[in-house]
Amino acid sequence: MADDLSTLLLQLRLRAFAPTDVLAAAAQMEPSMASSVLDAARAEGLIERRDGRIVGWTLTASGRRTGQALLSAELDAAGARGAVTDAYLDFQALNAELLSICTDWQTVLVDGDHVPNDHADARRDAAVLARLDVLHPAALQIAGALAAAQDRFGTYGPRLTAAHENVAAGRPEWLTRATGASYHGTWFELHEHLLVVLGIDRVAEAIPA
Repeated sequence: MADDLSTLLLQLRLRAFAPTDVLAAAAQMEPSMASSVLDAARAEGLIERRDGRIVGWTLTASGRRTGQALLSAELDAAGARGAVTDAYLDFQALNAELLSICTDWQTVLVDGDHVPNDHADARRDAAVLARLDVLHPAALQIAGALAAAQDRFGTYGPRLTAAHENVAAGRPEWLTRATGASYHGTWFELHEHLLVVLGIDRVAEAIPA
């Protein structure tokens, strides 16, 4: 139960709000099992159900703390904290470039201001996507190291590869589109996953030492 609970709390942390079927699919669980675990979590005050036009689940403050504690304990029990910390440092080294690639794809500088990219400059767009081609192998090395350290991280490499293949096949919306399947969406989830298991605050992370 604890493993299923920590899995679903993590998936909800990554999504902020989601219905049962989305969480079950992301956690690779049967919907009936996911529903049972979620109902138990609600009874414990770890999550709340929102009804109305959109139905789904959201974490409570207690649920965020509990999920993080479960994942941290699991990491230590697996003896994987050192390897995950090393991978996180490698991730940080790539993070600024990936975010820069996404920004440069979405916007252009005009008179010192960022404005939406109308993608009229094919040469510039190609140069931006070429930077993703350079970054991608290093991203896969990080994802591979994390998967070797802990099974929970095993989906990120294939998801990044699928997104990159779509971009390379002429579907550049897979770089930044607003879904978890995009390259940026997958990268964002991996970042949040690392912060959760290592107990790092995203805001504090961005403050220079």
